[in-house]
Order: sequence, then C-alpha cells, then structure tokens
Amino acid sequence: MIQRVLSGRYELEEKIGSGGMAEVYKAHDRLLARPVAIKILHAEYRSDMEFIERFHREAKSAARLSHPNIVSIYDVGVAGDDHFIVMEYVQSSTLKKKMQDEGPLDLLTATSIAKDIASGLTHAHANNIVHCDIKPHNILMTEDGHAKITDFGIARAVTESTLTYGGNVIGSVHYFSPEQARGGAITPKSDVYSLGIVLYEMLTNKLPFTGDNPVAIAMKHIEEEPISPSRYRPQIPPMLEAIVCRAMSKSPEIRPSSFELVQELSNVEAALSVNHKSDPDATKILQRTEIPSRRAVRQGLGAQTVTQEEPPRSPAAPQKPFYKSKFFMVMMFCVLLMGFGVGIFAAFGKVWNTESVVTVPDVKGKQLALARQILEDGHLRVNVAETYDGNVPAGQVVSQDPDVGKTVKSDRLVTIYVSKGGEEIDMPDLAGLAKSAAIERLQKLGLNLGSVYEKESSSEPGTVLSHDPTMGTKITRGQTIDLVVSRGEPERKVEEPKRTTTQKVRVPNVENSSLSVAEDGIASRGLYVGSVTTQESSQAEGTVITQYPAPDAEVESGSTVDLVISRRPEPQPEAESIPEPEPIREPEPQSNDVSEVPIQDDVPSREDDQSKGR
Repeated sequence: MIQRVLSGRYELEEKIGSGGMAEVYKAHDRLLARPVAIKILHAEYRSDMEFIERFHREAKSAARLSHPNIVSIYDVGVAGDDHFIVMEYVQSSTLKKKMQDEGPLDLLTATSIAKDIASGLTHAHANNIVHCDIKPHNILMTEDGHAKITDFGIARAVTESTLTYGGNVIGSVHYFSPEQARGGAITPKSDVYSLGIVLYEMLTNKLPFTGDNPVAIAMKHIEEEPISPSRYRPQIPPMLEAIVCRAMSKSPEIRPSSFELVQELSNVEAALSVNHKSDPDATKILQRTEIPSRRAVRQGLGAQTVTQEEPPRSPAAPQKPFYKSKFFMVMMFCVLLMGFGVGIFAAFGKVWNTESVVTVPDVKGKQLALARQILEDGHLRVNVAETYDGNVPAGQVVSQDPDVGKTVKSDRLVTIYVSKGGEEIDMPDLAGLAKSAAIERLQKLGLNLGSVYEKESSSEPGTVLSHDPTMGTKITRGQTIDLVVSRGEPERKVEEPKRTTTQKVRVPNVENSSLSVAEDGIASRGLYVGSVTTQESSQAEGTVITQYPAPDAEVESGSTVDLVISRRPEPQPEAESIPEPEPIREPEPQSNDVSEVPIQDDVPSREDDQSKGR
C-alpha cells in the first residue's frame, strides 16, 4: 500500500503507526507540496455504515478546530473501500514514549504539558466537541516540547456508539472516566478526568488503577479512590496534587472545567518556574561520586571532600587486645543490660507509646484534596463517599466518621462524605396550578420560591402561567424557582391607554406640599391625581394633609393618587349674652305696639302665640 496515491493527491510514503482501528502513514500532499499524516480505517469497519457515517461526520466536525495544541485535520475522503483522514504531520514521538524514556517527568515539564492539553480541550469543548479518548498515546510532543492532541475524529465517532465494538474495547480502559466505564452520558468533564490520570502518570510514572482485565479496571474507576500522588513522590506540591485529585473526582460536578484547569495549572507553572530559576540545582540528580560524605558535611566541605585521600597514619606501638581489658567487660555488661531493657520496652512499650494514638482533625467544609492531605498528615487513612447536600458546595466535606476530636489509633480509616451539591431532580410542571398550590409543591420538593411576576391573561388571577426553570429541566434541591402568574384580563381603557402599562413605580411623598407641587410630583412618576377632598386643618390652606396610596407604596404606572388638602375652619357665630331673669310682674294692659312687648328668656309658648293672635 506504500506506493498508493489517494484521491490522486496524497502519495503514501511510509507507515508510521498502527492502532486498534486505523493505520497511520506519512504521505506527501502533491497539491500543496507538504508532508501530511493519513489515518486509514481498518477493513473490519468498512461494512458498518452507521460507524462510517459517524466517522465522517465527526472528522469533519473536528476539522473545524484550529488550535496550536490540536493536530489539525485537513481533509476527509474515500479511496475505493478505504476511508481516510488527512492530518497535520508532527515529526516527533508521543507523550507515552517520552514517559517510557524519562520516567517521572520534571514537575514543571509535567505541569506545562498538562496545561497544553487542557488548552486544546478548552478550544474543542467550546466548539461542542468531546475527545473521549485522552491518553498519552494520543498526545504528540513537538520538538520544542509542546503537546498536541490527536485522534479527535475517531474518538468522538466511537463514543457515540458503544464502549465496545466487535468485541474489542475502544480506547484504553486505564484512562476511562467513571461515566464512560458505566456506559453513561459523556461530557467535557469526561476529558478532564482522563487528563487528570495523564497528569497523575506523568508525575508518578504509575497508573492509578490497574487490574487483571478491563472490567476489573473499569470497576476501580467507579468504586475506588487512587493513592495520593505524593505517596509515590513527596516533592509534588500540595497545590498540584489538589488539581490532580479534583480532576480525578468520581463526580463530574466536582471536577474543574477545561478552562478552569488551564488557569489553575498556569498558577502552578508560574510558582514552579520561580523556584526553578531561583535554585536551578534543586532538582539536579547527583551522581553517586558527587554525594558528600557525612564527615564532609560536618566539616562544612563540598562534595569533592569524599574524593580526597586521607593522609597515612603513623604506625602505633603494639597495644593489649581490647577484648581483654576491664573497660571491655564493663561495656559488654552495659550492652547486655540495654538489650534487656529494649526487650522489656518492645514487649510493653505500647503502654507508654502515645504516638500510636491520634486525635481526628476537623475537615468539614474543606475541599476534598485538602481534607485528604490533613488526614493523611495526621497518620490516618481516608475513605471518600459522596452525598447530596444543597447547603454545602460541591467538592466540600459535609461530615466525617469518626467525628472531630475523637481519639483513635494511628492509621485508622476515616470516612469523609463529600457534597455532590443538591440532589438532582426533574423540574415538575406547575402551570395551571394556583399560586398557593404551586408554592406548597415547591416546598415539598425542597425548592425555594424566587421572584413572582404578574402577567395579564385570560386565566383566573393567581394561576401559574409558566416558571423558570421549565418543566423537565434537571435541577437540584434548594434551587430557586421563579413563577409567572396571571393578573387577569387587562382593563380596556381607550381614553387612557398609558395606564395599561404593567410597570411598577413608587408613589412619591407629597404630604405637607402645596397642591400644585403635589400634582407635579405625582405626574413625574407617571401617575395621575385622583380625587381631591378638603379637610379642616391647622396647616396652611391648600397643603396636602394625607394621600392614598401612602408614600413609597409600589403601584402600577398610570395609577391614581387621591389627595386630602387642608382648609381653614369656618368662622363660628358669636354667642348672644343671656340676661338675668327679671322678677315676675303683673301683666300690663296690652298694647298694639310690638316694640313694647318685653323680651322673655324662653321661647314663647304656643298658648301665648294663640293669645296674641286673638
């Protein structure tokens, strides 16, 4: 096949690689006169039209990606029965080969490579493409030490089908995420998990999970926690180890996004760069002859001291054998006595050994990586379990067993329960319910009521019209739900169309103002003056005494404000003086002159009126 020319353009030159699904060739692009890499699908997949269709569709999607940390895809085609992808040719080896040659990578190198991979994934995830097969074999290393991700096209097409195809495991189970191992939904966080394992391997030269068969390894991804990388390599900074632990969390919610991972790795890279520049020999591997002897260290000499020869000693006079001296006998007795004491201590030492007992520290509310580090530094083993808790952010410890302050033996297993956030449920349909019934249902589901908006509708007032989030959306307990309820049918006011607006405004405070000032203030808020009534008051005439609605009340724009203004009290008639009663006198002869009739204190009776008429 080496002599073939695909599509009359790509001349195959040499085979440079082979995988489970395709073979890779170096080729020459005759049209653009450049070297390219061509991946040709194995013959066993030619008959599966669904696989072929997805292969081409996803390869074309990956061709949209353009990023310095992603191997570019130039073309997708078919030549006879062969389906192929034309890619950028990178003249280098894979990350897997680099780790095999160098062992655990330098901390700064491993961090920089992981950042390159995360940068490429960020670009892919932003374009809705998930790689699903991140592993060292799919990372190409350029000559200048940068990483490029390859195999986007096939990886995505395969994961849309199944984890196995034709009885063979697709990809490597050592780098599967727990959701991939379960056959669940794949998200960008799945790539982050795989990158966490790659970083773990770069730092320790070990895989976190191994087993006799793929199924056993997949179960470990789902159920077991990996050994902390610092156990293999104590030089790993806690900040870097925390990133590895978060990325490899069983729960996707705890893992950072690929973008967040770039930011966190950049911070570690900057810190390591400063340390590396300030002390370039800090990580230097010394040859055995360069290591200074204890004697040289005590004398303050360098590594060269070990290579200097000591001057010959002058011959001493013959001495009496040391083992025949009294001093020797005394020393032997002391040694025996000490040995006896050591034996006694070994048998009963646990009685006095306080170091075998530790106090459980408090790790509640701390991030998983930090909690694990605190417990392990306290000579305790850690078991991680996950739980739903809407009051504790995802990734933080909710509770622990044994609890804080308990005295336990060293190396005791402590279980920490890490929050997965609120329990995930489906948003129910509240449309058509009365507002009170909807609120009651939200409370039963552990959800909180957010804002309530009113909307004009033909439905009964108070009926729920819609809500946010909508029905069927995945939500968590403790989440806030906004409701839109019916206000009823709108009032049709042709003469005042501006008053139909539903905008809310606050009523201005016009009390103690003159009527003209009050009218201006009310109009400035988009409101109207309603009824104006007067009331006697000691305030200046025309001053607003009270208003309705009250100041600062929230009303709809276009509403009316009724005013009560003061008026002066009306003048009261002066009271007539009441004369003192005169003594009763005998009636005098009547006269026709009305003015001569004496004024009486009381109102004349009807009999008097009648007598006067007579």
